[in-house]
Amino acid sequence: MISIDHVTDKKNLLLLVQLRWLAVIGQIVTILVVQFWFGIALPVTELAIVIAFLVGLNVFSLIRHYRHEMVSNTELFLALLLDVAALTVQLYLTGGAANPFISLYLLQVTLGAVLLDAWSTWTLVVITSGCFVWLSVAYRDIFHEQGSGFAKLHMQGTFICFLLSATLLVFFISRINRNLRARDAHLAGLRQQSAEEDHIVRMGLLASGAAHELGTPLATLSVILNDWQHMPSLNETPEVSQEISEMQLQVERCKAIVSGILMSSGEARGEGTLRTSVNTFFDTLAEEWQTIRSPARFDYTNGFGDDAVIVSDATLKQVIFNLFDNALEASPKLIRAHVARIDDNIVLTVRDQGPGFSKAMLASFGKPYQSSKGRPGSGLGLFLVVNVIRKLGGVVTAENAPTGGAIVTLTLPLDSLSPRGGHGH
Repeated sequence: MISIDHVTDKKNLLLLVQLRWLAVIGQIVTILVVQFWFGIALPVTELAIVIAFLVGLNVFSLIRHYRHEMVSNTELFLALLLDVAALTVQLYLTGGAANPFISLYLLQVTLGAVLLDAWSTWTLVVITSGCFVWLSVAYRDIFHEQGSGFAKLHMQGTFICFLLSATLLVFFISRINRNLRARDAHLAGLRQQSAEEDHIVRMGLLASGAAHELGTPLATLSVILNDWQHMPSLNETPEVSQEISEMQLQVERCKAIVSGILMSSGEARGEGTLRTSVNTFFDTLAEEWQTIRSPARFDYTNGFGDDAVIVSDATLKQVIFNLFDNALEASPKLIRAHVARIDDNIVLTVRDQGPGFSKAMLASFGKPYQSSKGRPGSGLGLFLVVNVIRKLGGVVTAENAPTGGAIVTLTLPLDSLSPRGGHGH
């Protein structure tokens, strides 16, 4: 797995490539100005070879960037070392430490301080310092013919070097900081997602434990109600007999819910589950929810089109039930649900005519305990919806309709429910 730091280093390598292109252009312009404007004879052939080396290094770095996934600190360190080596050769050919562009070493050290680990940065400091000392005694003198004009040329060169270094540092460090901020934001998102998933795991364990505990008393109630149904004294009254039958139905429903919780928590998706189709799954689900909840008006339409085989996912069914329940609570008079197919995605849109979401709820949509209901435990429903769908590779969005009410859209990749694979987690 590629770490976030390696991704950031890869972006920074690309920035080094961009900086090197700017350096190549700047060196060519500088050589032309010094050679033809100031009339100072330069070893153009040797300098051209160094520039060609930098161009080749850039081409290699670009190939490396697009072919490989990981860029390490060592690679960035070697890239800066090669830049230092090229600068040292150029300074050796153009006056050594007397060349005003000697301060470009500070640019390399500054970049190293931003990009590299501590040991690499200090190594770069030692190497550039050694190069500076060496260039003070070993160099090709090109200023011996300038005489009294050398001081003026040196001052002009120093200003140009300062302007170039300042411009490149602002450009480069701004881009690096942008990469680092993007990395930090991504890490914060991953930490938040991990915390939410841990919250779901704890809730799942609690639900599973509660389901186990409820199994025994529900079985006992079922036996007692069955005995009552066969007692003549109780069957003499039709009202009592009808109520016992209704109680038996509700107990059986509770047992089915408990069994579903245990199956969802202990059984891998796709193993032992039933195959169905998109249209059958959603049509059956909508009919079952309408029968159980009996809303005043439930407008359900299916525009999915050509059917597709999927795994009947009990968790997804419960999530959609939860979505319908939230809409019903906000809008008891009317709920609309529509299933559609967009590309290779299943899209379920649920609309209600309630008060809609507040700005604060939209900003923190899907976070636990964010609800307008004002009671303990509220807000977990949409939190579970968002996280379950996210685990399946989908997304949930919420908005307020222009005519009033809320719209929640669930988008789920068809492959995530495919029996061929891709749905196990």
